Amino acid sequence: MKLFQQLGVHLLFLNKKDKRLAASIKLMTGSKPFNISLYRLAITPAGLGEETSQGFKISNERLEFLGDAILGSVIAEHLFQKYPYRDEGFLTETRSKLVNRESLNQTGIKIGLRKVLDQELENRTFTGNKSLYGDMLEAFIGATYLDHGYAFTKKFILKRILLHFDLEGMIATTTNYKSKIIEWSQKENKQVEFKVLHVHGNQRFKEFIVALEVENKEVSQGKGSTKKKAEQDASKNACEELNIAT
Repeated sequence: MKLFQQLGVHLLFLNKKDKRLAASIKLMTGSKPFNISLYRLAITPAGLGEETSQGFKISNERLEFLGDAILGSVIAEHLFQKYPYRDEGFLTETRSKLVNRESLNQTGIKIGLRKVLDQELENRTFTGNKSLYGDMLEAFIGATYLDHGYAFTKKFILKRILLHFDLEGMIATTTNYKSKIIEWSQKENKQVEFKVLHVHGNQRFKEFIVALEVENKEVSQGKGSTKKKAEQDASKNACEELNIAT
């Protein structure tokens, strides 16, 4: 039976619902799935997951964790090769723009995950969190990796996911994260304060470590070659921690 599964013969024995999902997967990845259960798990958010007798909730969260790591690795290598003369700060910021919740959510919808979930729900109502399709995309990448391996998954990300990003446009757009935090604090009537924790190095080469506190509670830290850059980094991390749209 294992040999049949490796050859894809098991797809002949799928029910109608699984065959429909398999067709959607082939459309998205360019290849038939070997293990359809991985992809079904990938499109099962925590809110739809069933609980086992041991109290373990079956959902896509573990696959999301795996897919996040693989996506980050592929994007990092791609940027490293594409921009050989740009510094670490540029590469880190660009990767963050590519893999933030909003970008991934929109990409998940574009490659067809919303349609797939709607088909699976079959007229049932479900309201997920605002990053539902981004989380599902990461889980889908995790499933693809387990089903096809790293080389195939890397090609899938570079050829079928990255094309939905306006990379040059993202690079040209500089987000002022500190302004976002201040705007949020005024709207929510929260007190925000930046504190310099450490300054490493010498007069010529310095690294500032800054903490961002909300209502006297540390929310994030950031680092940079200047206090301003460290505050921006801390603000960016705080935006992610507080789910503030950027």
